[in-house]
Amino acid sequence: MTTILVTGGTGTLGRLVAEQLRAGGHEVRVLSRHSEPYAVDLRAGGAGLDTAVAGVDTIVHCASAQKGDEQAARNLISAARGAGVRHLVYVSIVGVDEVPFPYYRSKLAVERLVEESGIGWTVLRATQFHDLLIMMFQGLSKLPVMFLPAGVRDQPVEVAEVADRLVELATAAPAGRVEDMGGPEVRPLESFARAYLKASGRRRAVVNVPLWGAAYRGFRSGGHLAPRRAVGKGSFEQHLERRFGSGRVQAGSGRSGG
Repeated sequence: MTTILVTGGTGTLGRLVAEQLRAGGHEVRVLSRHSEPYAVDLRAGGAGLDTAVAGVDTIVHCASAQKGDEQAARNLISAARGAGVRHLVYVSIVGVDEVPFPYYRSKLAVERLVEESGIGWTVLRATQFHDLLIMMFQGLSKLPVMFLPAGVRDQPVEVAEVADRLVELATAAPAGRVEDMGGPEVRPLESFARAYLKASGRRRAVVNVPLWGAAYRGFRSGGHLAPRRAVGKGSFEQHLERRFGSGRVQAGSGRSGG
């Protein structure tokens, strides 16, 4: 059994990864800004980070933020090199090299830092989690009308399945860039929104609005989708049923091409 550090180990994905690694008999260290004994802000680095990585065999890098990811990765990689870490696993997003969205550009930059780190590395790209869509729809449904970007499809994946895959990768040899992981269905964003509204018991008009800009064109063209890697099993409706209870959720419109 190995010693594995999970960054962002109290987050939606990192928590599941840490739990599964512990269940597999590994010694797990959880690094998070507010989680002792390894309460570290990766963007600042410092002695606390050095302590966290000392004696670690593998790092699963799940931590992410809207700003500062590149500096966080530089600090983590520097500390990992100094500690002799043998394997760095990074979870990224499908489409970071296709959609010119600022957050995606940052994720792509971190991928490159990982690849050039000199440490054995593995990068997994996954599509968006079901939870992210729900969070987005919760915000959009605060108004009487839910406005959605016209012509955009999505392919959400169950976060627990991504955690399963990361655990598998973390306990194996470095594999480089592995095959993408996508959810089971590619469907119009409106389809997911209507399923959410029904499950949550909210009544909202849904209006598709054309937008502009390179990022919107990237999403509209499906750069963030992985239809040929629709390996996820859990559907959005199944996730909604667990989240809101049964009775209002019905099956979606079925698999569609990307």
